[in-house]
Amino acid sequence: MPILLSRIGPQRKKLKGYTPIEVDEMFIIPTERLILRDFNKTDWRAVHVYASDPEVVRYMDWGPNTETETKDFIRRSIASQKEKPRKNYLLAIVLKAEDRLIGSCGLHVTNPNHQEGWVGYCLNRHFWRQGYATETVKALLGFGFRQLGLHRIFATCDPANVGSARVLEKASMQREGRLREHKWAKGGWRDSWLYAILEGEWKNG
Repeated sequence: MPILLSRIGPQRKKLKGYTPIEVDEMFIIPTERLILRDFNKTDWRAVHVYASDPEVVRYMDWGPNTETETKDFIRRSIASQKEKPRKNYLLAIVLKAEDRLIGSCGLHVTNPNHQEGWVGYCLNRHFWRQGYATETVKALLGFGFRQLGLHRIFATCDPANVGSARVLEKASMQREGRLREHKWAKGGWRDSWLYAILEGEWKNG
């Protein structure tokens, strides 16, 4: 179960492990180098840095964002925090040592009856190739299986996005197949690789 603390303050750098915590009603998953936390209104500028970057959103079905679109994303993220039961965890990726927002991630309970969820992530490109995306995915998987009781968690990525595929594979997710032209994005139909991991595989990994 999440632990309720009164404040985070100087404790921020001491948070370790993958146990979710609630701090001043803010949901937090601490990892070795990161803090995955709920968004707040002041986050939009840091989010817009990467959400408006054409290179970052190249394989996404959204973006590059306008300021209005980024602010709308923040509003939707904050609104999802009030869901009961909560099914959507849209979280900021923050460097623990610097308290710097470098990306976003999410775990969405897509099918509660079948205990299935979906994970995704997006990072400022100045923080690519440093293991942060893999660390993020592993933390989300741990939360999904341990705390949410999910049985299967999946993710998708563009077949041309080799870096993202490597992230999912490093997190022990298996490529299950190719979804052919399953989404319309930026003027054309796109395929996606489908990756997934089962609870039993995660436990034995």
